This record gives sequence, structure tokens and C-alpha cells, in this order.
Amino acid sequence: MSQIHFIGGEKGGIGKSVVARLLAQYHIDRGIPFIAFDTDSSHGALARFYKDFTTEIKLSDFDSADKLMESAVEQPQNVLVDLAAQTTQHLTKWIEDTDLLGIAKEENVQVVLWHVLDDGADGIKLLSELFARFGNRTNYVVVKNYGRGKDFSNFESSPARAMATTLNARVIELPDLHASCMRKIDHLALSFWAAGNNREHGLGLMERQRIKVWLRKAYEQFDQIGSSHLSTVAPPLLNEPIDPQWIERGEFE
Repeated sequence: MSQIHFIGGEKGGIGKSVVARLLAQYHIDRGIPFIAFDTDSSHGALARFYKDFTTEIKLSDFDSADKLMESAVEQPQNVLVDLAAQTTQHLTKWIEDTDLLGIAKEENVQVVLWHVLDDGADGIKLLSELFARFGNRTNYVVVKNYGRGKDFSNFESSPARAMATTLNARVIELPDLHASCMRKIDHLALSFWAAGNNREHGLGLMERQRIKVWLRKAYEQFDQIGSSHLSTVAPPLLNEPIDPQWIERGEFE
């Protein structure tokens, strides 16, 4: 089963692209089939940091947006979509005009809406609007981004949090990464794996260690989401070596 993951939150500067990049790295490290799409034509982070896996699209152009569903039915894989700020209107119009949720159900494709939160009031309001718009027709993951806020008590006591429970939304926490590490990663345009493992890029031993710890904690959060909201099925490992003659005879694909 394929899944389409829309990583958003509507506001700018709340860490949507960081979550999208983390998800891309998570899929690479875990060997999970995926394809990524970036909707930000001017400052696309996925297209910059994970260009070998990412295609740029415009949600305002239905022919371009249609690639998301086509990729999901082409083969079993997760489709990651990094939503630029202020794209909700275009996304909603495309979903409604194409009845995306209806055809996704017919094609056995799950749609998951990710909402990244800082600790401000706007994010809670936008989450409530998201729930009101799509209700129980799709799945949700709410990300409390501790890189953009420290006190999420207002969210936890809000009607939006209660609605998240009612809709079986997954609520996870994204840990904070030391600011200087994130700045260096961004300035050097590094993938998170390269930042944590390649010393030649100029990050020190302890900086690389902090990045590895941060990745591990983020992955632990992704691991607990559950397959209905984040498929983590990787291709099966082969226990025996492949005989090249099998391929020639068409007995192995």
C-alpha cells in the first residue's frame, strides 16, 4: 500500500521542511521506498538537500499536482510532499476538485496530513481548521516542534488536542537540534546523514555526535507512529546470494 504524506502547517518558519528532510533521511536510512516532491519553487529545501530523490511541483497547476497520485499508484511507496507556506488553498482545491480522498480509497492509497506546530496560538487555530475541513476522511500526524517552541501546554489543553484524540491523530515530538549545528548544515547544504558522518565538511566530532543523537531521537518518534500513518515496510532481505543466471532466465525480478 502506498501513502501520500503532506507535510505542512501553513505558517512559515515552523520547521515543515526540517520534518520533510528528516522523513526523507529516515526513509533512506531504513531502506523504505519513497519519492519526494517540493512545492516551494523559490526556497525548496527538499529539492536542495535531497535533490536526487525530489521533484518540484506546483499545486496550483493540476497537471503538476496530479504527479503525486500517479506516483502513489505507480508502485508501492511513500510519497513525501513538502508544503510551502500559504499553499493550503491550492492543496484544498486540488483535493476537492479531483476528489483525491475518494480515488485514493479506490486505489488503496492512504493519505496522511502532517501538521507541524510551534508553541504559538496560530498553529493551534490552523490545526482546528484542518480537522474541520477533512474530519475523519484521512489520517493525521501532529508534530510538536521543540526547535520552534518549548511550551506546548496551550496545545495540550486545547479543543484541537481533544479533536486529535477523537480522530486518532498521532502526536509526536520533534527534539531540538543545537542552533549552530543546524546553521552549519543549512549553509553547507548537507543531508542529515552527511552532516553526521562526514568529517571533511567541517563539523567537529561533538557536533556530528549531536546530529546523530538528534536523528536517533527523531527516528524513535517516527517509529512509534504506526503503519496506518507511516508505512515502514522495506523490501525483504534476501537470505541467499543471487545467481546471475536467474536474471538471464527471467526467474528473478
